[in-house]
Amino acid sequence: MSSSRTIIRGGLVITASDELHADILIEDGRVAALAAAGTSAAEAWTAERTIDATGKYVIPGGVDAHTHMELPFGGTFASDTFETGTRAAAWGGTTTIVDFAVQSVGHTLREGLDAWHAKAEGNCAIDYGFHMIVSDVHQETLKEMDLLVQEGVTSFKQFMAYPGVFYSDDGQILRAMQRSADNGGLIMMHAENGIAIDVLVEQALARGETDPRYHGEVRKALLEAEATHRAIKLAQVAGAPLYVVHVSAMEAVAELARARDEGLPVFGETCPQYLFLSTDNLAEPDFEGSKYVCSTPLRPREHQAKLWQGLRTDDLQVVSTDHCPFCFVGQKELGRGDFSKIPNGLPGVENRMDLLHQAVVDGHISRRRWIEIACANPARMFGMYPKKGTIAPGADADIVIYDPNAVQVVSADTHHMNVDYSAYEGKHVTGRVETVLSRGELVITEREYTGHAGHGTYTPRSTCQYLN
Repeated sequence: MSSSRTIIRGGLVITASDELHADILIEDGRVAALAAAGTSAAEAWTAERTIDATGKYVIPGGVDAHTHMELPFGGTFASDTFETGTRAAAWGGTTTIVDFAVQSVGHTLREGLDAWHAKAEGNCAIDYGFHMIVSDVHQETLKEMDLLVQEGVTSFKQFMAYPGVFYSDDGQILRAMQRSADNGGLIMMHAENGIAIDVLVEQALARGETDPRYHGEVRKALLEAEATHRAIKLAQVAGAPLYVVHVSAMEAVAELARARDEGLPVFGETCPQYLFLSTDNLAEPDFEGSKYVCSTPLRPREHQAKLWQGLRTDDLQVVSTDHCPFCFVGQKELGRGDFSKIPNGLPGVENRMDLLHQAVVDGHISRRRWIEIACANPARMFGMYPKKGTIAPGADADIVIYDPNAVQVVSADTHHMNVDYSAYEGKHVTGRVETVLSRGELVITEREYTGHAGHGTYTPRSTCQYLN
């Protein structure tokens, strides 16, 4: 039926592997064909809707493989719901998120997963999948991991941090890694030595060091590196692949690089906050620094160059946001007088694609690498490629028309995330999302929201495609 056909004409199509001036035919929510602009094949297409992308980039929708909508943390909840968070993601050119369902201690994986399905179903503007946070490893949990992999939840997050909440000890981590080595799942690790960090927190507070900047000082880069090294060795013993989340320290990048040089299936993710922000932000006066409290913490500025280098050399493969927003008023303020009570997390799901385009403008990465780390690699890593993460016949028509020349100023006044501040307030960025399609449906139309809650569907995933 012609009513479900769309043509995008005249744009520069950029994927992880190619840049070409091509027209795109979309049919029934999928990419049906690409043809060089101006050719007879492209000219022969007809459709009800034609989008003019002349002078623009045509890129795959972003895949943000690390978000926390409605996450309970520190006595409060992340301020974005699945409805507000996925709408904001669409505004930022992201068309798929993978969020984290949480197993609470004493409960089953299934109970946690069901709870997250209930939060998301019917509320999302874009497609979504789930990872599973495993906080209580025992024989029943391990059996459940096999079942979850079979139904498309193919990655499991463990924490070496947060004793008493999400923490797993080395024995629990090893057991889960052994299980994932057998069932094809991928262990995602929050690599920080939480036991040692808790000692440093206690000592800092006893000295009266209560301001937000001490959050960064106690969560030492060496303790991120140590935990990264330990996670790599445990994975090696288990014969399992490993994905280290939110890498922030150059010493941790060095551990990943060493493991990869040895040929181990070890992967790393970093986030825009570590590439663009630093401990200078944590030290902002009048408790403003609390806006930048996240874990792993922001590092001194000299770490940024090593993170960019890791992205260029493929020692880091993915940039996700770890989007976990808490309002300054009433939420971040819970930690006034005690930095350890500041809810950990930053808003960013709307900013990632633009910040990484700015990195292209600044010469840190190429255009294709931008698409690779923001779209293709996360889709491959988490079993969604080539349905997601690229523009090719058969792929979902998750497509962004991107204006590479528009200049914008990032601000809480104009963003769509449900949070009262921007981590990048006042930053000038070159490049802006103009139009977004999710499975061929217009979600953002020339800078206007035309999507709706419930369009986004749950996306089961296959196992990590880097290992196949």
